[in-house]
Amino acid sequence: MLTLPELKTLLASPQHIVITTHHKPDGDAMGSSLGLYGYLIQKGHHVKVITPTDYPTFLHWMPNNGDVIIFTEQQEEAARLVAEASVIFCLDFNTLSRINELGELVRAASAKKIMIDHHLEPEDFDDYRCWDINACAAAQLVYEFIVNQLQDGELINKDVASCLYTGIMTDSGSFRFSSATAEVYRIAANLIDLGADQAKIHELVYDNSSENRLRFLGYCLSNKLEVLRDYNTAIISVTKEELAQYNSITGDTEGVVNYALSINGIRLAALIVERTDKVKLSVRSTGVFPANEICKKYFNGGGHRNAAGGASEKPLNDVVSEFKSILEDYKEQLLAG
Repeated sequence: MLTLPELKTLLASPQHIVITTHHKPDGDAMGSSLGLYGYLIQKGHHVKVITPTDYPTFLHWMPNNGDVIIFTEQQEEAARLVAEASVIFCLDFNTLSRINELGELVRAASAKKIMIDHHLEPEDFDDYRCWDINACAAAQLVYEFIVNQLQDGELINKDVASCLYTGIMTDSGSFRFSSATAEVYRIAANLIDLGADQAKIHELVYDNSSENRLRFLGYCLSNKLEVLRDYNTAIISVTKEELAQYNSITGDTEGVVNYALSINGIRLAALIVERTDKVKLSVRSTGVFPANEICKKYFNGGGHRNAAGGASEKPLNDVVSEFKSILEDYKEQLLAG
């Protein structure tokens, strides 16, 4: 593993750097990546952000978004950049399977790999690790990496601040999750002082839905929501035909599971979506209920205690039935006060 002094020495001269983040990037993935990008280019580095897949259009406003390379659309260029990189930053993920085919290219690269992440059970592929499961967002860790470890806080300009604020805001549920500690508020306040327009950022992320997305949400809540009061659980399941009916694009299912969780008395909620290749699950919980345990144990996934995800190769109806069948094992926890 690199030591911090060794990393500082490495970054003291211009490097060819790749920043990458997880499949179907969310606000924290893109906010942390573009925030770090904005910092590194000020240091004279040659930097590219490569995402494994596309990401929601409501994140495209972020500074330097136009420089992002999407691996599925520019595979040869992305592969060349990874092979030529001297440093690769891996943000908001800690196992290479989370970046799909890009993962093996990163594994094979001769570059030094820097992990900045807040998820459980990291894979040992990195050379330097900035990792804290108690952090509310990877963007928080990028902020602390720049300010506390590299001692370059003066280079957090308006563009960097806006990106990092976006990552913290989205991954903390607009500062409502328990991970939004007093220190997180202090960081957010400093980012606002440095130029992040919090009201505008909230509007761009949360008040920027297409008509199709809003109608899709209404359909899900009216026709697909199933409330299992015996288990304090709510489920929304969606077929690929229903996605097509509303011309669903990347990001249109973002946050839908939270509506199910917001029902009075519900402690566990799942959005189960049939995609073209497999069935994907987004699972949310309240309190100490372990959503990540369910995803890891039964659905080849994982995540945080209250926010996790998984996937299955089985048909949608079978996945829904399986999810319901495991609730009995957790009934006591789900019904606890």
